[in-house]
Amino acid sequence: MTHIPQPGFGGVDSASASSSPKRSASDLNASSNRSVRAVGLALSLSLGLTLMGCERLPVDVSQGGYRGTGMEQVVNPRTEAVKLAANQAPAALEPADEGGPKASQVYQNVQVLGDLSVAQFNRLMVAMTAWVSPEQGCAYCHNVQNFADDSLYTKVVARRMTQMTQTVNDRWQAHVGQTGVTCYTCHRGKNLPDKRWFTEPEMQLAGRLLGNDASQNRAGVEAVANSSLPYDPYTPFLLENNPIRVNGTTALPTGNRMSIKQTEWTYALMMHMSEGLGVNCTYCHNTRAIAEWEQSPPARVTAWYGIRMVREINNEFITGLTPVHPANRLGVMGDIAKVNCATCHQGVNKPLYGAQMLKAHPELSGPNALKDAMEIKGPGKSVAPQSQATTPMNSLTLPKNLASRSQLEGKAVARVD
Repeated sequence: MTHIPQPGFGGVDSASASSSPKRSASDLNASSNRSVRAVGLALSLSLGLTLMGCERLPVDVSQGGYRGTGMEQVVNPRTEAVKLAANQAPAALEPADEGGPKASQVYQNVQVLGDLSVAQFNRLMVAMTAWVSPEQGCAYCHNVQNFADDSLYTKVVARRMTQMTQTVNDRWQAHVGQTGVTCYTCHRGKNLPDKRWFTEPEMQLAGRLLGNDASQNRAGVEAVANSSLPYDPYTPFLLENNPIRVNGTTALPTGNRMSIKQTEWTYALMMHMSEGLGVNCTYCHNTRAIAEWEQSPPARVTAWYGIRMVREINNEFITGLTPVHPANRLGVMGDIAKVNCATCHQGVNKPLYGAQMLKAHPELSGPNALKDAMEIKGPGKSVAPQSQATTPMNSLTLPKNLASRSQLEGKAVARVD
Protein backbone atom coordinates (compact mmCIF):
# COMPACT_ATOMS: atom_id res chain seq x y z
CA MET A 1 0.00 0.00 0.00
CA THR A 2 1.29 3.39 -0.96
CA HIS A 3 1.79 5.74 1.93
CA ILE A 4 0.26 9.21 1.44
CA PRO A 5 1.95 11.87 3.57
CA GLN A 6 -0.43 13.77 5.87
CA PRO A 7 0.14 17.32 7.09
CA GLY A 8 1.60 17.24 10.55
CA PHE A 9 3.21 19.55 13.13
CA GLY A 10 6.50 21.12 12.01
CA GLY A 11 5.95 20.43 8.34
CA VAL A 12 6.52 16.65 8.60
CA ASP A 13 4.08 13.91 7.82
CA SER A 14 2.40 11.85 10.50
CA ALA A 15 4.35 8.71 9.68
CA SER A 16 7.73 10.34 10.04
CA ALA A 17 6.53 12.10 13.17
CA SER A 18 5.47 8.82 14.74
CA SER A 19 8.78 7.23 13.88
CA SER A 20 10.89 10.08 15.36
CA PRO A 21 12.27 9.73 18.86
CA LYS A 22 10.01 11.29 21.45
CA ARG A 23 11.32 14.45 23.14
CA SER A 24 11.10 14.66 26.90
CA ALA A 25 8.94 17.25 28.64
CA SER A 26 12.05 18.96 30.03
CA ASP A 27 13.47 19.37 26.51
CA LEU A 28 10.24 20.93 25.33
CA ASN A 29 10.14 23.31 28.31
CA ALA A 30 13.75 24.39 27.75
CA SER A 31 13.08 25.07 24.09
CA SER A 32 9.96 27.04 24.95
CA ASN A 33 11.85 29.13 27.50
CA ARG A 34 14.55 29.95 24.98
CA SER A 35 11.92 31.09 22.51
CA VAL A 36 10.23 33.27 25.09
CA ARG A 37 13.55 34.83 26.08
CA ALA A 38 14.39 35.53 22.44
CA VAL A 39 11.03 37.18 21.84
CA GLY A 40 11.34 39.18 25.07
CA LEU A 41 14.80 40.39 24.10
CA ALA A 42 13.57 41.47 20.68
CA LEU A 43 10.64 43.34 22.20
CA SER A 44 12.89 45.01 24.77
CA LEU A 45 15.29 46.19 22.08
CA SER A 46 12.43 47.46 19.96
CA LEU A 47 10.81 49.26 22.91
CA GLY A 48 14.15 50.74 23.95
CA LEU A 49 14.76 52.14 20.49
CA THR A 50 11.23 53.54 20.45
CA LEU A 51 11.63 55.30 23.78
CA MET A 52 15.07 56.74 23.08
CA GLY A 53 13.46 60.01 21.96
CA CYS A 54 11.32 60.35 25.10
CA GLU A 55 12.23 62.26 28.21
CA ARG A 56 14.05 60.18 30.74
CA LEU A 57 13.40 59.96 34.44
CA PRO A 58 13.48 61.39 37.02
CA VAL A 59 10.71 63.97 36.69
CA ASP A 60 9.06 66.16 39.30
CA VAL A 61 5.35 65.67 39.92
CA SER A 62 3.22 68.16 41.82
CA GLN A 63 -0.30 67.23 42.86
CA GLY A 64 -2.97 69.87 42.44
CA GLY A 65 -6.04 67.93 43.53
CA TYR A 66 -7.24 64.98 45.52
CA ARG A 67 -5.33 61.74 45.13
CA GLY A 68 -6.67 59.52 42.40
CA THR A 69 -8.09 62.35 40.30
CA GLY A 70 -5.02 62.75 38.10
CA MET A 71 -4.68 66.43 39.02
CA GLU A 72 -0.92 66.47 38.54
CA GLN A 73 1.65 68.57 36.75
CA VAL A 74 4.78 66.78 35.50
CA VAL A 75 7.97 68.80 35.12
CA ASN A 76 11.22 67.50 33.64
CA PRO A 77 14.10 69.22 35.52
CA ARG A 78 16.32 69.15 32.44
CA THR A 79 13.69 70.82 30.23
CA GLU A 80 12.87 73.23 33.03
CA ALA A 81 16.50 74.30 33.26
CA VAL A 82 16.40 75.42 29.61
CA LYS A 83 13.18 77.36 30.20
CA LEU A 84 14.60 78.97 33.31
CA ALA A 85 17.60 80.28 31.42
CA ALA A 86 15.35 81.75 28.71
CA ASN A 87 12.95 83.43 31.14
CA GLN A 88 15.20 85.66 33.21
CA ALA A 89 14.12 89.25 33.77
CA PRO A 90 16.80 91.93 33.29
CA ALA A 91 18.04 93.96 36.23
CA ALA A 92 16.07 97.13 36.88
CA LEU A 93 17.63 100.55 36.43
CA GLU A 94 18.10 102.85 39.40
CA PRO A 95 14.93 104.78 40.28
CA ALA A 96 14.63 108.27 38.82
CA ASP A 97 13.77 111.52 40.56
CA GLU A 98 10.07 112.33 40.47
CA GLY A 99 10.66 116.05 40.87
CA GLY A 100 11.40 118.66 38.26
CA PRO A 101 9.60 119.63 35.06
CA LYS A 102 7.38 117.19 33.23
CA ALA A 103 8.51 115.54 30.01
CA SER A 104 5.73 117.27 28.06
CA GLN A 105 7.09 120.64 29.22
CA VAL A 106 10.61 119.95 27.98
CA TYR A 107 10.17 117.67 24.96
CA GLN A 108 7.91 118.08 21.97
CA ASN A 109 5.23 115.66 20.78
CA VAL A 110 5.09 113.55 23.97
CA GLN A 111 1.56 112.19 23.72
CA VAL A 112 1.46 109.33 26.22
CA LEU A 113 4.17 109.71 28.87
CA GLY A 114 4.12 113.49 29.25
CA ASP A 115 3.09 113.35 32.92
CA LEU A 116 6.43 111.77 33.90
CA SER A 117 9.30 113.86 35.13
CA VAL A 118 12.14 114.32 32.67
CA ALA A 119 14.30 111.93 34.70
CA GLN A 120 11.57 109.29 34.79
CA PHE A 121 10.87 109.70 31.10
CA ASN A 122 14.54 109.28 30.12
CA ARG A 123 14.90 106.26 32.40
CA LEU A 124 11.94 104.55 30.73
CA MET A 125 13.29 105.35 27.26
CA VAL A 126 16.63 103.75 28.18
CA ALA A 127 14.81 100.67 29.51
CA MET A 128 12.60 100.38 26.41
CA THR A 129 15.67 100.59 24.19
CA ALA A 130 17.24 97.67 26.05
CA TRP A 131 13.99 95.71 25.95
CA VAL A 132 13.20 96.16 22.26
CA SER A 133 16.18 97.48 20.27
CA PRO A 134 19.47 96.98 22.13
CA GLU A 135 21.45 96.85 18.88
CA GLN A 136 19.88 99.78 17.00
CA GLY A 137 19.45 101.99 20.06
CA CYS A 138 17.27 105.12 19.95
CA ALA A 139 17.49 105.26 16.15
CA TYR A 140 15.18 102.25 15.87
CA CYS A 141 12.19 104.46 16.73
CA HIS A 142 13.49 108.02 16.47
CA ASN A 143 14.85 110.34 13.86
CA VAL A 144 17.94 111.27 15.85
CA GLN A 145 18.06 114.65 14.07
CA ASN A 146 14.58 115.44 15.36
CA PHE A 147 13.24 113.24 18.17
CA ALA A 148 9.79 114.86 17.90
CA ASP A 149 9.39 113.60 14.32
CA ASP A 150 6.85 110.80 13.76
CA SER A 151 8.12 109.81 10.31
CA LEU A 152 9.41 106.40 11.47
CA TYR A 153 6.57 103.90 11.73
CA THR A 154 8.34 102.20 14.63
CA LYS A 155 7.76 105.29 16.77
CA VAL A 156 4.04 105.27 15.99
CA VAL A 157 3.91 101.58 16.87
CA ALA A 158 5.92 102.06 20.07
CA ARG A 159 3.54 104.78 21.23
CA ARG A 160 0.55 102.53 20.64
CA MET A 161 2.25 99.60 22.34
CA THR A 162 2.92 101.78 25.37
CA GLN A 163 -0.80 102.54 25.54
CA MET A 164 -1.49 98.84 25.22
CA THR A 165 0.89 97.96 28.05
CA GLN A 166 -0.65 100.56 30.34
CA THR A 167 -4.12 99.32 29.51
CA VAL A 168 -3.25 95.68 30.20
CA ASN A 169 -1.79 96.61 33.58
CA ASP A 170 -4.76 98.83 34.49
CA ARG A 171 -7.69 96.99 33.00
CA TRP A 172 -6.75 93.34 32.99
CA GLN A 173 -5.55 92.71 36.50
CA ALA A 174 -7.97 89.79 36.48
CA HIS A 175 -5.34 88.11 34.31
CA VAL A 176 -1.98 89.79 34.98
CA GLY A 177 -2.58 90.61 38.65
CA GLN A 178 -0.07 92.90 40.31
CA THR A 179 2.77 91.27 38.38
CA GLY A 180 1.80 93.12 35.23
CA VAL A 181 3.65 93.28 31.93
CA THR A 182 6.34 95.44 30.35
CA CYS A 183 7.75 95.61 26.82
CA TYR A 184 10.30 92.97 27.82
CA THR A 185 7.58 90.44 28.67
CA CYS A 186 7.03 89.87 24.94
CA HIS A 187 10.11 91.28 23.19
CA ARG A 188 12.94 89.82 25.30
CA GLY A 189 15.53 92.18 23.80
CA LYS A 190 14.34 91.73 20.20
CA ASN A 191 12.59 94.05 17.74
CA LEU A 192 9.81 91.50 17.29
CA PRO A 193 8.55 88.94 19.80
CA ASP A 194 9.53 85.37 18.96
CA LYS A 195 5.96 84.15 19.42
CA ARG A 196 3.61 85.95 17.03
CA TRP A 197 1.21 84.80 14.36
CA PHE A 198 -0.25 85.73 10.99
CA THR A 199 -3.52 84.62 9.42
CA GLU A 200 -3.12 81.39 7.49
CA PRO A 201 -3.86 81.64 3.74
CA GLU A 202 -6.76 79.69 2.34
CA MET A 203 -5.87 76.31 0.89
CA GLN A 204 -5.54 76.33 -2.90
CA LEU A 205 -7.55 73.44 -4.33
CA ALA A 206 -6.40 73.54 -7.95
CA GLY A 207 -4.20 70.57 -8.77
CA ARG A 208 -4.51 69.03 -5.31
CA LEU A 209 -5.17 65.32 -5.47
CA LEU A 210 -6.59 65.24 -1.92
CA GLY A 211 -8.58 68.46 -2.21
CA ASN A 212 -9.23 70.71 0.79
CA ASP A 213 -7.29 69.85 3.95
CA ALA A 214 -10.09 71.27 6.13
CA SER A 215 -7.48 73.37 7.96
CA GLN A 216 -6.03 70.20 9.47
CA ASN A 217 -3.36 67.55 9.02
CA ARG A 218 -0.35 69.72 8.35
CA ALA A 219 3.02 68.53 9.62
CA GLY A 220 5.30 70.64 11.77
CA VAL A 221 2.68 73.00 13.20
CA GLU A 222 3.88 74.19 16.59
CA ALA A 223 0.54 75.87 17.33
CA VAL A 224 -1.18 72.54 17.93
CA ALA A 225 1.86 70.51 19.06
CA ASN A 226 2.23 68.79 15.67
CA SER A 227 -1.18 67.15 16.00
CA SER A 228 -3.75 66.73 13.22
CA LEU A 229 -6.03 69.36 14.77
CA PRO A 230 -6.91 72.60 12.90
CA TYR A 231 -3.65 74.48 12.56
CA ASP A 232 -4.99 78.04 13.05
CA PRO A 233 -6.70 78.19 16.44
CA TYR A 234 -5.90 81.89 16.72
CA THR A 235 -8.15 83.53 14.13
CA PRO A 236 -11.50 82.12 15.36
CA PHE A 237 -10.81 82.59 19.08
CA LEU A 238 -8.06 85.19 19.64
CA LEU A 239 -9.12 87.56 16.87
CA GLU A 240 -12.75 86.65 16.27
CA ASN A 241 -15.23 85.87 19.03
CA ASN A 242 -16.40 82.36 18.20
CA PRO A 243 -17.82 80.00 20.84
CA ILE A 244 -15.09 78.01 22.58
CA ARG A 245 -17.16 75.88 24.91
CA VAL A 246 -18.75 73.18 22.80
CA ASN A 247 -19.37 70.21 25.09
CA GLY A 248 -22.75 69.41 26.57
CA THR A 249 -23.42 69.48 30.29
CA THR A 250 -25.99 66.68 30.43
CA ALA A 251 -25.85 62.97 29.74
CA LEU A 252 -28.70 63.11 27.20
CA PRO A 253 -29.07 65.49 24.22
CA THR A 254 -30.68 68.80 25.22
CA GLY A 255 -30.30 70.84 22.07
CA ASN A 256 -26.53 71.16 21.83
CA ARG A 257 -25.83 71.22 18.09
CA MET A 258 -22.05 71.56 18.26
CA SER A 259 -20.22 69.27 15.86
CA ILE A 260 -17.09 67.18 16.15
CA LYS A 261 -15.43 69.68 13.83
CA GLN A 262 -16.17 72.54 16.22
CA THR A 263 -14.84 70.44 19.07
CA GLU A 264 -11.59 69.91 17.17
CA TRP A 265 -11.17 73.68 16.83
CA THR A 266 -11.62 74.05 20.59
CA TYR A 267 -9.08 71.29 21.20
CA ALA A 268 -6.66 73.12 18.91
CA LEU A 269 -6.90 76.24 21.09
CA MET A 270 -6.44 74.15 24.21
CA MET A 271 -3.32 72.55 22.70
CA HIS A 272 -1.91 76.01 22.00
CA MET A 273 -2.56 77.13 25.56
CA SER A 274 -1.04 73.97 26.97
CA GLU A 275 2.11 74.34 24.85
CA GLY A 276 2.32 78.09 25.36
CA LEU A 277 2.16 77.79 29.15
CA GLY A 278 4.08 74.52 29.47
CA VAL A 279 1.26 72.83 31.39
CA ASN A 280 -1.25 70.06 30.85
CA CYS A 281 -5.04 70.10 30.97
CA THR A 282 -5.23 69.71 34.75
CA TYR A 283 -3.67 73.13 35.26
CA CYS A 284 -7.06 74.67 34.47
CA HIS A 285 -9.48 71.73 34.48
CA ASN A 286 -10.61 69.04 36.91
CA THR A 287 -10.25 65.63 35.32
CA ARG A 288 -13.49 64.41 36.88
CA ALA A 289 -15.58 67.22 35.42
CA ILE A 290 -13.78 69.08 32.65
CA ALA A 291 -16.70 71.44 31.96
CA GLU A 292 -17.67 72.30 35.54
CA TRP A 293 -16.49 75.71 36.73
CA GLU A 294 -17.31 74.92 40.34
CA GLN A 295 -14.81 72.04 40.33
CA SER A 296 -12.07 73.73 38.28
CA PRO A 297 -8.84 75.22 39.68
CA PRO A 298 -8.69 79.04 39.93
CA ALA A 299 -6.28 79.08 36.97
CA ARG A 300 -9.23 78.43 34.67
CA VAL A 301 -10.77 81.77 35.62
CA THR A 302 -7.45 83.51 34.99
CA ALA A 303 -7.27 81.83 31.57
CA TRP A 304 -10.85 82.89 30.77
CA TYR A 305 -9.85 86.51 31.25
CA GLY A 306 -6.60 85.94 29.38
CA ILE A 307 -8.39 84.81 26.22
CA ARG A 308 -10.50 87.95 26.23
CA MET A 309 -7.51 90.14 27.01
CA VAL A 310 -5.57 88.75 24.03
CA ARG A 311 -8.60 89.20 21.80
CA GLU A 312 -8.92 92.85 22.84
CA ILE A 313 -5.20 93.47 22.34
CA ASN A 314 -5.36 92.13 18.79
CA ASN A 315 -8.49 94.04 17.84
CA GLU A 316 -8.09 97.33 19.69
CA PHE A 317 -4.36 97.89 19.57
CA ILE A 318 -2.62 95.80 16.93
CA THR A 319 -4.74 95.38 13.80
CA GLY A 320 -5.29 99.15 13.59
CA LEU A 321 -1.54 99.55 13.03
CA THR A 322 -1.58 97.52 9.82
CA PRO A 323 -1.55 100.57 7.46
CA VAL A 324 1.59 102.04 9.03
CA HIS A 325 3.65 98.85 8.66
CA PRO A 326 5.86 98.21 5.62
CA ALA A 327 5.14 95.17 3.46
CA ASN A 328 8.09 93.20 4.82
CA ARG A 329 6.53 93.25 8.28
CA LEU A 330 3.20 91.84 7.09
CA GLY A 331 2.15 88.26 6.48
CA VAL A 332 1.36 86.63 3.15
CA MET A 333 -2.27 87.68 3.56
CA GLY A 334 -1.23 91.30 4.14
CA ASP A 335 -2.10 91.16 7.84
CA ILE A 336 -0.05 92.38 10.77
CA ALA A 337 1.62 90.03 13.27
CA LYS A 338 -0.66 89.41 16.24
CA VAL A 339 -0.25 88.00 19.75
CA ASN A 340 -1.35 84.79 21.40
CA CYS A 341 -0.83 83.18 24.80
CA ALA A 342 2.73 82.13 24.01
CA THR A 343 3.78 85.68 23.15
CA CYS A 344 4.03 86.52 26.84
CA HIS A 345 4.28 83.11 28.47
CA GLN A 346 6.86 81.49 26.16
CA GLY A 347 6.53 78.02 27.64
CA VAL A 348 6.03 78.82 31.34
CA ASN A 349 2.83 79.19 33.32
CA LYS A 350 3.79 82.70 34.48
CA PRO A 351 5.75 84.97 32.12
CA LEU A 352 9.35 85.29 33.30
CA TYR A 353 8.33 83.01 36.19
CA GLY A 354 6.36 85.82 37.75
CA ALA A 355 9.17 88.41 37.86
CA GLN A 356 7.46 91.65 38.91
CA MET A 357 9.10 94.08 36.52
CA LEU A 358 6.14 96.44 36.83
CA LYS A 359 7.21 97.34 40.37
CA ALA A 360 10.35 98.91 38.93
CA HIS A 361 8.33 100.71 36.23
CA PRO A 362 5.02 101.82 37.76
CA GLU A 363 4.66 104.39 34.97
CA LEU A 364 3.58 101.50 32.74
CA SER A 365 0.61 100.83 34.98
CA GLY A 366 -1.03 103.86 33.35
CA PRO A 367 -2.27 107.21 34.61
CA ASN A 368 -5.87 106.10 35.09
CA ALA A 369 -7.30 103.80 37.73
CA LEU A 370 -10.23 101.46 37.14
CA LYS A 371 -13.10 103.45 35.64
CA ASP A 372 -15.38 100.89 34.03
CA ALA A 373 -17.08 98.11 35.94
CA MET A 374 -18.95 95.17 34.49
CA GLU A 375 -21.38 92.65 35.82
CA ILE A 376 -19.93 89.16 35.71
CA LYS A 377 -22.27 86.22 36.05
CA GLY A 378 -19.45 83.73 35.87
CA PRO A 379 -16.89 82.75 33.25
CA GLY A 380 -18.47 81.13 30.23
CA LYS A 381 -21.73 83.00 30.85
CA SER A 382 -23.02 86.41 29.83
CA VAL A 383 -20.95 89.54 30.36
CA ALA A 384 -22.76 92.88 30.38
CA PRO A 385 -20.47 95.91 30.06
CA GLN A 386 -21.79 99.05 31.71
CA SER A 387 -19.93 101.37 29.36
CA GLN A 388 -18.03 101.33 26.12
CA ALA A 389 -15.17 103.62 25.14
CA THR A 390 -13.49 104.34 21.85
CA THR A 391 -9.82 103.72 21.14
CA PRO A 392 -8.29 106.61 19.18
CA MET A 393 -4.76 106.06 17.91
CA ASN A 394 -3.17 108.95 19.80
CA SER A 395 -4.96 108.91 23.14
CA LEU A 396 -5.03 106.52 26.04
CA THR A 397 -7.46 103.75 25.28
CA LEU A 398 -10.14 102.96 27.81
CA PRO A 399 -11.10 99.31 27.28
CA LYS A 400 -14.70 98.35 27.26
CA ASN A 401 -14.66 96.21 30.37
CA LEU A 402 -12.71 95.18 33.42
CA ALA A 403 -13.33 93.25 36.59
CA SER A 404 -11.28 92.46 39.65
CA ARG A 405 -9.23 89.33 40.16
CA SER A 406 -11.50 87.93 42.84
CA GLN A 407 -11.92 84.22 42.33
CA LEU A 408 -14.24 81.96 44.26
CA GLU A 409 -15.39 78.59 42.97
CA GLY A 410 -14.89 79.68 39.39
CA LYS A 411 -16.89 82.90 39.69
CA ALA A 412 -15.53 86.43 39.31
CA VAL A 413 -16.90 89.27 41.37
CA ALA A 414 -16.94 92.79 39.97
CA ARG A 415 -15.26 95.59 41.88
CA VAL A 416 -15.72 99.32 41.48
CA ASP A 417 -12.88 101.61 42.60
